[in-house]
Amino acid sequence: MNLSTKNDRTTTPTTTLPKLGLVCITASDKVRYRTVTRKRLLTLTPTEQAKVLRELYADNLQRLNGAIAFCATNNIKLYRVTSGLFPFADDTIGEDILTEFSEELGKIGDRAQNLGMRIVIHPDQFVVLSSDKPEVIENSIKILSTHARILDLLGLPRSPWTVMEIHGGKSDRAERLINVIANLPETIRSRIALENDEYAYSASEIFDICRTANIPMVFDAHHHIIHQKLDSYDHLSVAEMLAKAQTTWPKPEWQLVHISNGKESFNDQQHSDFITVMPTSYKSAPWIEVEAKLKEQAIEKLRQEWLPLVTSN
Repeated sequence: MNLSTKNDRTTTPTTTLPKLGLVCITASDKVRYRTVTRKRLLTLTPTEQAKVLRELYADNLQRLNGAIAFCATNNIKLYRVTSGLFPFADDTIGEDILTEFSEELGKIGDRAQNLGMRIVIHPDQFVVLSSDKPEVIENSIKILSTHARILDLLGLPRSPWTVMEIHGGKSDRAERLINVIANLPETIRSRIALENDEYAYSASEIFDICRTANIPMVFDAHHHIIHQKLDSYDHLSVAEMLAKAQTTWPKPEWQLVHISNGKESFNDQQHSDFITVMPTSYKSAPWIEVEAKLKEQAIEKLRQEWLPLVTSN
């Protein structure tokens, strides 16, 4: 199966309004996932471990199906699947068990695509491709390979449509990061994108890395204003970086961005419950992941209060 071209249902949306995306779970109990700790798993025999993971994977598959149903019901066309969907799938025991669910994963992926839903993932903080330690880079690639395998089993395209978003990691390691990205397996490299962060890599630094590595940039406006110590999302550099980031995407209409607001103050790193302030430039952002504590409630609030302003302008 050639996933780079397989039924590429990545058509341009018929409306120019930004698509708002749900991140992993809901504020309500509608979308939740199970997990298991390594400590608990190691207390079990190999047979018991397999039983626990098999039941957990089956349950989380149904929960993923429920998440897609929730998004469809609420007209949410972008969903960031949790990176903890299949715990220990990067270990031998988990790899083998995941294979058992290949058919069901394929059906779920087909359903999402038939609904016109875009699926993305943001691997956890253990992925550091710019690390000084070879073993950390090796483990990072192992984690990314597992996520890529899950996306393959879902039948999703090997393209930035199904993007895997990561941070730059260790600061002042641009050359190492570019070299590691250049040598990633195709299953990862075809989907990988870099996001600017609050402290290690500015938006302009990530843009330069993405341009050199020939991969997309996910622009995060809140990270940008924290890093640059700005007092407004409407600072000229926000619109400039949004436009620059769009040039890194193979299709401009695929551009993905993040939005969050500070909890206690404008520059607070912690996320607020709702998004009450949006960059004016984001009216031209095709796909926006809403990183707010109250999840679907924050999306609905933006639909009621912000999207009408985008339409009127």
